[in-house]
Amino acid sequence: MILISKYLVPKGYVGITCFPFIFLRDRCLKADSNLVNHEKIHLRQQLELLIVPFYFWYVVEFFIRLLIYKNWKKAYLNISFEREAYANQEDLNYLKSRPFWNFTTCM
Repeated sequence: MILISKYLVPKGYVGITCFPFIFLRDRCLKADSNLVNHEKIHLRQQLELLIVPFYFWYVVEFFIRLLIYKNWKKAYLNISFEREAYANQEDLNYLKSRPFWNFTTCM
């Protein structure tokens, strides 16, 4: 389910996924198929890790990347979950053939 809330999406971002919801900053973003696909990839990742461990892994990996890159945006873009989502967001059929735990190949 896609919900619109400019207050729940952190500043500087256009969408965020908190299973089972996708929150977008603006209603017009629902038409952005690449963005919606990106967020659906995160839904699959969250399911594979049974939701709570996904968030733990995401935060820990983010801080490790932040120590490495010393740059917020570079750290965010190099999280394995984000790397997989960005690399495949334009392939709207990606989730149909995506291997289980495929984010681990993006580490």
